[in-house]
Amino acid sequence: MTTETLMTEAATTTEGEAASQPATEQPATGAGEGGQQQQATESQQQVEDTKTEGDGEEQKPEGAPEKYEFQAPEGQEFSPEVIGAFSEVAKELNLTQADAQKVIDKIAPAMAERQANAIEQARSQWAESAKTDGEFGGDKLPENLAVAKKALDQFGTPELRDLLEQSGLGNHPEIIRVLYRAGKAISEDRVVSGQLASGQADPAKRLFPNQA
Repeated sequence: MTTETLMTEAATTTEGEAASQPATEQPATGAGEGGQQQQATESQQQVEDTKTEGDGEEQKPEGAPEKYEFQAPEGQEFSPEVIGAFSEVAKELNLTQADAQKVIDKIAPAMAERQANAIEQARSQWAESAKTDGEFGGDKLPENLAVAKKALDQFGTPELRDLLEQSGLGNHPEIIRVLYRAGKAISEDRVVSGQLASGQADPAKRLFPNQA
């Protein structure tokens, strides 16, 4: 066997052994670290998205309730018609219960003042009409009011007296008229003179001396 042949066989054997041995796998450190970083980034993003959605829900306006429940200020009352109309407007504007109540609290005093002024104006107009009434008004108004008061004292209840005083209807010519006729019917045989001060311009004050 020649030297060349030995060298050739040795080289062939060495290459065969190298080829038959499995290659040792090297860990792909770069790819592993990149995957972990990507997973961490995705998890953090999910947490931030969830937090953002939660913040959005907290900041979302409450809006109008199914039914408003209003509380009137002390000493005042709201009519069902007024509450119904205001509730419709508040719902259209999508006002919360708290915001709608704030509006009520602001306008309630103005509404009460307007109502009081309207009652006082009506009372004054009724008084002026009563003083010039063709049946019981004129110069004999104090005398005729005394006749009306006699009927009220005899037939009226405390509840009726309170109603006439508080509503101002004691000044209404038609109320005075029916009381005057009733008082006249029970005292046809005698003249009832008015003993109240003639300087009082309000007929109701003559019918109700205790009225402020």
